[in-house]
Amino acid sequence: MPETITWDLVLKRNSIERLKRERAPITILDHLPRLIDEGYERMTEEDIVRLQWYGLYHDKPKTGHFMMRVKLPRGVLTPAKLRAIGQISLTYGENSGELSTRQNVQLHHIELEELPAVFADLKSAGLTTAGGCGDCVRNITGCPVAGVDPDELFDCTGLIDEVAAFFFGNPDYSDLPRKHKITISTCAHQCNASAINCIALTGMRHEGRNGYAVKVGGGLSATPRLARDLGIFVEPHDALPVLRAILDAWKEDPKYRMSRVKARLKFMVDDYGPDRFRDLIEQRLGRQLEHVPGPSPAPLSEHIGVHPQKQEGLSYIGFPAFLGMMNGEQMVRLADLVEGFGGDVRVTRQQNFVVAGVPNARVQEVIDGVRAIGYDLNVNKIRASSIACTGEPLCNYSVAETKSKLSSIITHLEDRFDRQVEGINVQLDGCPHACAHHWTGDIGLQGTTARETGGQKLEAYDIYLRGGLGDNPVIGRPILRRVLSEQTEVVVEKLVAGYLAGRQGSESFQQFTQRHDDEALTVMAGMTYVPPKVHLPKGGAAVAELVEA
Repeated sequence: MPETITWDLVLKRNSIERLKRERAPITILDHLPRLIDEGYERMTEEDIVRLQWYGLYHDKPKTGHFMMRVKLPRGVLTPAKLRAIGQISLTYGENSGELSTRQNVQLHHIELEELPAVFADLKSAGLTTAGGCGDCVRNITGCPVAGVDPDELFDCTGLIDEVAAFFFGNPDYSDLPRKHKITISTCAHQCNASAINCIALTGMRHEGRNGYAVKVGGGLSATPRLARDLGIFVEPHDALPVLRAILDAWKEDPKYRMSRVKARLKFMVDDYGPDRFRDLIEQRLGRQLEHVPGPSPAPLSEHIGVHPQKQEGLSYIGFPAFLGMMNGEQMVRLADLVEGFGGDVRVTRQQNFVVAGVPNARVQEVIDGVRAIGYDLNVNKIRASSIACTGEPLCNYSVAETKSKLSSIITHLEDRFDRQVEGINVQLDGCPHACAHHWTGDIGLQGTTARETGGQKLEAYDIYLRGGLGDNPVIGRPILRRVLSEQTEVVVEKLVAGYLAGRQGSESFQQFTQRHDDEALTVMAGMTYVPPKVHLPKGGAAVAELVEA
């Protein structure tokens, strides 16, 4: 008979739930003076975990330095806010900085005793890290050019700001079963990766009214899921109540707090299915929602290059920020440049940035100015579409190089194929957490280890193919296992060469790999294909067992 799940059982089984019950992590800043007086060496592991609720993770190695994640709803930064982050980086973060796939800015090397001054500087600039990590609503993402893109269905910036203001730092939503990711967009290209968020509100029109379709249950990590359409139409004024109802149903069910591994919303959606889950939300709301299928997925755009805004006389310019790197000095210089014409800076999901509000007469001046800061618009577009997580040497979870390895792979592909690789993306993670979304890249790589005959561990990568977002959202599959690090560039080169030589018409890389079976792709990569073993389990049905090549 299944075990009855009670809150007492949750607290017995789940150490993080006990930690939250003993002292709410959202109150950790009240204890910061004491923790600083006692010193980092005396901090308990529980308090280090609680710091996550304010966007802080240990840098590697764990010697008292922290990564800090600054939340930016829809990725937007005024020049004053960008300058403030840059100055914090220069003063406290050793000039570090990177743009993340959730449109945040991350700094490194922050020390415990510096946190009061850092938080004060952030607050004075109107910035927050509340819920940057931990069991909270994470940064609310969206299209980086919302409000200025002439092709958007309607302007959703007000809703994003409303939702962010409600959830960020809200004690009622700072004790969730796990992290929770929301994205809201009316982008014609659905650039915000709605398929891999816990909740996605996607703009649509129904019977002449603006509103949103609702998808739930997306997410990657070690057990990837694509979000599923609830088949409802929600008008803007009803969006926040629907979001609250979804979170309330999830956070109040102790079943999804028993195990950290199965605590994400996607597992609840697995259990209920879209129709029953929709029924549950309607029960909580006390009314039926409008049942309307959501829109079809659309081809992606990275919003790179020069584009006219809906505001007459203005343009926005999307710049590749290869590897998502932007140090404090660059932030300050970019802020000064953009302030000169009253524009703003917007972080994209692909770790790039957009400069918006550029007077048309000054477009070339801005392009030249940003190039002088270190971001050239005229680079191979694969540098705009490829992403890597923080990884080595700063992330404690990573088992392989990430940004440096991606740089090596992309440089190798450019040397071999030049501009022919534009349109392909490579997405590289150092661990299964999938911060760089390796599951949905044209070519996804996840760091792992291999062993020599003598047992020595070697850095290696699993290579995933057939994945993608946009108009063909698919979770990729690991086709090549434990490719040694020193072989990775050549293996990826051979896959790309096979695609360029064998594609049919305008076939994309994803379509090409979906047209070829595992054996053909393995041979194409110059590796030995090992056929799956087939065995007959109890019951007699044949099951394929994947063997690592």
